[in-house]
Amino acid sequence: MFARFGHDRLLRYAGLFTWAVVSLPLLYSWLVPLFGEGAEEALALRPMPWQGWVSYFAFGVSYAWLTRGLGVRRRTVGDFALLLILTLAAVGVSYWNESGLGSVLLMVAACVLPWLLPLPLGVAWLVLSQLAVVPVFVHGLNFPLLEALMQSVLYAGFSGFVFVTSLVARQQAQAREEQRRLNSELRATRALLAESARVNERTRISRELHDLLGHHLTALSLNLEVAGHLSEGRVKEHVQQAHTLARLLLTDVREAVSQLREGGSIDLGAALRPLAENVPSLAIHMDIEEPLTLEDPERAHVLLRCTQEIITNAVRHAGAHNLWIDARRIDGGIVIEARDDGAGAEALIPGNGLRGMRERLAQHGGELQVDCRPGAGFRLRLAVPTTISPIALGGTIPNGANAPLSNPSNPPEGGETTPEGATAS
Repeated sequence: MFARFGHDRLLRYAGLFTWAVVSLPLLYSWLVPLFGEGAEEALALRPMPWQGWVSYFAFGVSYAWLTRGLGVRRRTVGDFALLLILTLAAVGVSYWNESGLGSVLLMVAACVLPWLLPLPLGVAWLVLSQLAVVPVFVHGLNFPLLEALMQSVLYAGFSGFVFVTSLVARQQAQAREEQRRLNSELRATRALLAESARVNERTRISRELHDLLGHHLTALSLNLEVAGHLSEGRVKEHVQQAHTLARLLLTDVREAVSQLREGGSIDLGAALRPLAENVPSLAIHMDIEEPLTLEDPERAHVLLRCTQEIITNAVRHAGAHNLWIDARRIDGGIVIEARDDGAGAEALIPGNGLRGMRERLAQHGGELQVDCRPGAGFRLRLAVPTTISPIALGGTIPNGANAPLSNPSNPPEGGETTPEGATAS
């Protein structure tokens, strides 16, 4: 029944259910005066004033907003502000109602902490928030200080269980995301290997046809030509017909070999498209020229790895919701442009990822251009010649393949971005 829900969604719905259940005793205490004299004294809870109800609903709204897309969307400063409001609202419920119901709500808030805070800070937040309810137990419920501390520690233990459960759910969600990324890269690599195997097999067959069948047909044609000069009469006519057929067959073999070699190109688009599948935190829009073929498997592998790195960097560093990738052939080279709608940065310090891309491209005569501006995201352009060209000797990619980056008028552009002065991989 719950198989279609992820761990994060189950935690969200469980927390909202608990929040709703907490309202039952609050509503009951509010309706106590309707039961007549003596009912209020028999109830441990006193009616909660409007400030308490504001705190209660503030908790519910904050929790619902914080847990939307939990683990998928990126954390923002507003999320940390909402976490503070969530904690204060829970403490406020206990304060205004003079009960331990706020501690129950803090248990619900504990499931959010692993998704927003580092582990040590999350544990400290959990313990301190529970200890903040101690004055309520002392003054509101007339607990001795030691018993009030024990009560808060008891709730902290329950909250710790919720915290660890949520932490495990977060780790499993990250493991699923990593598995999805590896599967997409595996599918892309498998498609590239299949294309490479197909190209290698066609090349092998064309080579065998040329070296074996072509050689023997050429020898047969020469022998028939000699036989035609030595024969006479009807025999000569048949020899000449056989010579003509041998030359036609040799021409057909040469055409077949040429077609096999011409068709031995790798479909780069088929290898790149699986990379864009099922990326939950990023919408990838691919525009790939059809057909986009490449004869060199090594160059195709370089372009595949660079595209993988572009997507990985956009997910980890850009803070973007959309990534556009365009791939096409321009004047003897293949050009891939990537841009996203991230926040951008004042300066970009290349990390291992960008340096690795440059090194891969340089080995095959290609180059990488990066442009990053605040508020305009990240833009990347890489180009590789399809064959050995002057760039391999220190030249440039012909014409448009090495064109400078322009300022497009499309939606915000970018890709791999980090805050000013940060290091991008």
